[in-house]
Amino acid sequence: MRKLLAAALCLAATATAGCGATVESSPKAAESSAVTLTNCGRKVTYDKVPERVVTNDVGITELMFALGLENRMAGFAMPDDKGDLTDVPWKDGYQKVKWLSKDQLTKENVLDARADLVFAGWNYGFSDDGGFTPDALKKLGIPSYILTESCRNGRTDSSRGIMPPLSALYTDLTNLGKLFGVEQRAAALIADFKKQIAAVHTKAPAKSPKVFLYDSGQGSPFTSGRYAAPDQIISEAGGVNVMHDVEDSWTTVGWESVVQRDPDVIVICDYGDVSAEQKKKFLLSYAPLRNVSAIKHHRIFVLDYVDLVESPRNPSAIARLGSYLRTVAAAEGSHEGTRL
Repeated sequence: MRKLLAAALCLAATATAGCGATVESSPKAAESSAVTLTNCGRKVTYDKVPERVVTNDVGITELMFALGLENRMAGFAMPDDKGDLTDVPWKDGYQKVKWLSKDQLTKENVLDARADLVFAGWNYGFSDDGGFTPDALKKLGIPSYILTESCRNGRTDSSRGIMPPLSALYTDLTNLGKLFGVEQRAAALIADFKKQIAAVHTKAPAKSPKVFLYDSGQGSPFTSGRYAAPDQIISEAGGVNVMHDVEDSWTTVGWESVVQRDPDVIVICDYGDVSAEQKKKFLLSYAPLRNVSAIKHHRIFVLDYVDLVESPRNPSAIARLGSYLRTVAAAEGSHEGTRL
């Protein structure tokens, strides 16, 4: 399955500078030209084109790889639980760029790598508790770029998300294209992603299944509100996120709200020390969920962590989930016909 997915992604990426293809000869060498971007609602000026970028986590790292910018990277940090990274469209990037840490980034990682830009996000490396923040890096003379999906929105001290998730993806690709002088490459990638997603729309079921995203947690489930990538992955695939009204990105809710909203499908995020199969067993055996439609009909679908955070794998995730939701809708239609 992973090899088939990799091949499909590679075809798309080859047309847009992935898998080692070259769409533009090289990033612009305008090292002396300042570039001003809007990042998390603030104007940020970068004095030069970064040459030693350090990234945190798989989705952020693969955004750089998808744009063909591995030659501008000094390293990345991520746990080693992200699947087979030798069987993805950007395997060359993983082979070329140094794996700095199998945890989150630290100031020591960044200084040792002589980084001239840190690309991370709130809860994707940046943390007030750990003291690893854009302001802390600025004091060290190191600029940063914040993943748009993770931008804080001011509703609470920690709530995140300022735009729809795919808009956040396209915003980051556009900004990175401008910063590194690969605007055409970024525009081609965005156009290809939109084309892939539009193809899913043409097959969407007439009635949208209700979907709950389950990441982790037994006492209180960790899930996606309207500003995390799963919300729009679900909607573009033809479903409805039952937690769409929650004005946050990744957040915790109560099981009672899941029961009340009665999802037709539960999507498991394959992430963390608890396997997807263990999560599935818990959901199917958890008594409060026994009358939830998704549990009664065993409608549980698994996507990888990197599918469900802002990343160049989002369009493929939409296509695969869309195919599953069409199957669910068809089964429901068959049952309706039988009752009639």
